[in-house]
Amino acid sequence: MTTTAQGLGSLDAAAVAEALGAGDCGEVAGDAGRRAQYGSDASNYRQIPLAVVFPGERRHIRNTLDVCRRLGVPVTARGAGTSTSGQAVGPGVVLDFSRYFNRLLALDPQARTATVEPGIVLDDLQQAAAPHGLLFGADPSTHSRCTLGGMIGNNACGSHSLAWGRTADNILELEVVTYRGTVVRLGEMTAEEIDEAIDAGDDRAELIASLHRLAQRNLAALRTKLGRFPRQVSGYSLEQLLPERRFNLARALVGSEGTLAVVLSATVRLLSPPPARALVVLGFSDACAAADAVPALLKHQPLALEGLDHALTDIVTRPATRAAIDTLPAAQAWLFAELGGTADALPGQAEALAETAQQAAGCTGSEVITDPVRARTLWRIREDGAGLATRLPGGAEAWPGWEDAAVPPDQLGSYLRKFTELLDHHRLQGAVYGHFGEGCLHVRINFDFGTEQGTAVFRAFVTDAARLVAAHGGSLSGEHGDGQARSALLPLMYGPDVIALFEEFKSIWDPDNGLNPGMIVQPLPVDGNLRVSPQRAPMPLATVFPFRADDGDFAKATRRCVGVGKCRSAGHRGDVMCPSYRVTRDEKDSTRGRARLLYEMTQGEVITDGWRSTEVRDALDLCLSCKGCSADCPVGVDMATYKSEFLHHHYKGRLRPASHYTMGWLPLLSRLAARAPGLVNALTSSRLAPAVKRLGGIAAQRELPRFAGQTFLAWFRRRTPRGDGRRGPVMLWVDSFNNHFSPEVLQAGVAVLEHAGFRVQVPDGTQCCGLTWITTGQLGTARRIARRTAAALAPAVGAGLPVVGLEPSCTAALKTDLPELLDGDEDARALSRATLTFAELLVHHAPGWQPPRIAARSISQTHCHQHATSGFGADSALLGRMGIDNTALDSGCCGLAGNFGFERGHYDVSVAAGEQVLLPAVRSASADTQILADGFSCRTQIAQQTSRGGTHLAQLIAQALPPAVSSARSGFPPLPTEKEHTRD
Repeated sequence: MTTTAQGLGSLDAAAVAEALGAGDCGEVAGDAGRRAQYGSDASNYRQIPLAVVFPGERRHIRNTLDVCRRLGVPVTARGAGTSTSGQAVGPGVVLDFSRYFNRLLALDPQARTATVEPGIVLDDLQQAAAPHGLLFGADPSTHSRCTLGGMIGNNACGSHSLAWGRTADNILELEVVTYRGTVVRLGEMTAEEIDEAIDAGDDRAELIASLHRLAQRNLAALRTKLGRFPRQVSGYSLEQLLPERRFNLARALVGSEGTLAVVLSATVRLLSPPPARALVVLGFSDACAAADAVPALLKHQPLALEGLDHALTDIVTRPATRAAIDTLPAAQAWLFAELGGTADALPGQAEALAETAQQAAGCTGSEVITDPVRARTLWRIREDGAGLATRLPGGAEAWPGWEDAAVPPDQLGSYLRKFTELLDHHRLQGAVYGHFGEGCLHVRINFDFGTEQGTAVFRAFVTDAARLVAAHGGSLSGEHGDGQARSALLPLMYGPDVIALFEEFKSIWDPDNGLNPGMIVQPLPVDGNLRVSPQRAPMPLATVFPFRADDGDFAKATRRCVGVGKCRSAGHRGDVMCPSYRVTRDEKDSTRGRARLLYEMTQGEVITDGWRSTEVRDALDLCLSCKGCSADCPVGVDMATYKSEFLHHHYKGRLRPASHYTMGWLPLLSRLAARAPGLVNALTSSRLAPAVKRLGGIAAQRELPRFAGQTFLAWFRRRTPRGDGRRGPVMLWVDSFNNHFSPEVLQAGVAVLEHAGFRVQVPDGTQCCGLTWITTGQLGTARRIARRTAAALAPAVGAGLPVVGLEPSCTAALKTDLPELLDGDEDARALSRATLTFAELLVHHAPGWQPPRIAARSISQTHCHQHATSGFGADSALLGRMGIDNTALDSGCCGLAGNFGFERGHYDVSVAAGEQVLLPAVRSASADTQILADGFSCRTQIAQQTSRGGTHLAQLIAQALPPAVSSARSGFPPLPTEKEHTRD
């Protein structure tokens, strides 16, 4: 029997899923939503599977293979789905190991080994090894989400493979199962062990005998044509079968892209890193000059030698990353050289390397960095390269396709110059970066897959590029594998004799061609199964938001997600994205999973009912609309906006969830409640409260916030201004949350602003940013409110008044959502430019003002929307001026996220998100540590889930103002320290 991708037309997805479900295969999904989520990886390719299986035990894997073999269905093994070559997608059954089959089975610090299941994330292994002073050597830039199984499949390398080797170099033993169900333990074998294994006469014996015969017949080819330099990853690593390499079947299987066997467990080698490291940043006139310098720099034995071209760094817009880039030595390209050794020796090593670089033609400068915080910041630019490079500086889309070719390092300069000429010849552009120290280049190129001509150019370019690499003695793939992107080009690199060896090797392992067919041998065409194809026109979908950065094309907006999977990072590293995935660890709850569903919705093949899709609705249900992805996703996927757009159309003319009418219309309902707040509070805290929550679509576990006895606006309009107002007027944005629930925050803001010399004004009437309508997808109402607000503030903004907001979510809405919602409205644009956070106004627009000194410690929770728009820089500077020892929590989203945490069905995820970092940090903080949280949602989550209360920065400052200022504030309460001291 031969299984092929082309022979699946008669198979029904439902029948396959049913057979798998009956076969004890673990969790099985055959619905359209799951199949759409797994139809793409991080490559240009798209194949919709028949079903997805999430195995939790070894028997689930073996049973899945048994069912698939019986049905004639191919199997594709998948880790995090970050492959850029298309080998993590397939037309049959996808086995996702990352969700459940991800355990650390053993770790032996003395032997420096670990045994893992293939779904374990690299960072999780590193975290387990770190207390023993150990690590796994291969470290691809996707280390926060890539799995060991995926690394084994591709022979992943990373920045430090120069010193610590590829994945293959760090594999000691593999336990695998073939498509026919034979379980084999693989490793090095002596001649005696080979003979003993063959004599056993079982299936394993037949496999080993056939492989040994293949090796013995082709020793010359294995020695001369394979394994010529470290990054020769393309094809199969048959050189590992040589007797001088101890017939190492485990390492021969590494890099086979799931085409030979399925990994059940891996025993890996761990190593001890050097006690100290230094980063030397070297500037060059261009990337070719940087490449020319590599051979001389390698003599200094760096741990890593990475290259970046200005075309990559020019793409960066995120303020913190941009600021880091602007500190690099002035240049058009850079090399990052990392050295390891003792702290005493490193300065000398670094200076020696820098001296060598200075002698190279085109070197423009250098900097030695020993501060680990700054070094990590710069390394993150390189790590985000695969995402950043998907947009060229002008905004054009760029794609993988010639992603990681490698040449011997002494050929890199010549190769890069001719490669640049080749790009010019085909009228293409791309940002180059990569592992210069090993001759491996990454590049994303502006291929036009939407037209027949553009696809033809792609095909011609990769063919020419393959010939160019071969002429330089290189490899089509240096670490990402061949996949569908390069397998068909392998004959241009290897002669027919080597290709025949690859085919025989595959046939010995998998005679049925049941594992990942079309990869490496019997290849699929490089221009087949393209994710963006002229053969497939997207559905015409009109939108409310303009999506200007994507030419007004919602399909193009959703395909911003190229699959690098940063949203699947479970660890907190200063990012917010993606809180729901961090809780559920489910692809459907990641930014990528949602983007893939939305994209498939625009294609109309798997998801067929457009805006009415229940699959998309359900996938978006746990999206917190935190906007974290808009800043943290390297390609700027903005799922909060996509969700609002979808909900608007999905519920247009239909009954909405109850929470859309309660939480969505909260600003209006709050105005009604303000007429009798005591009565409303009595109702929401009475025995009728459960019924009120049920009718309102609110989670039964949630306490309803209490309305203030007097709104801020009522207080403000009766007071007499204080202070000299020497700095002129400022417009204080009165948000609905603080106005109705915590007016003391706005009162504190007034006191501080007046102390700083501003004359505080508030907008006429009652204005609203429309945020609650935006997040619930009621965009028609939101637009009307936004237009009224922009018009109401236009005179003040036109007169030059800054607009300062104290609620981060509303401030962010004024800065970003309103100009998008009112596309082309100059009043909205002007309002956006005029809007500042409280800290931004005081730090940047109040020269000479000195805030009160406070000798205190604090921890701070940055609101997600502030993280996405303004950042915490101004707040940090202000706290520093005050003398406060603040720790900004690396906590991500608090979990409440406006209406999300109040809605029925969201409570568990909402609390779990907060429990990852924020809530434990609050509970463990000492009683004299201030808990800073400017966001109403953040303070509410803290108050409802801990015994502490959150404090707004304005309150903290106001409490420390001189008594004359404090006495001017009517009824200002003390800072909250216990739960009963706060209403929010």
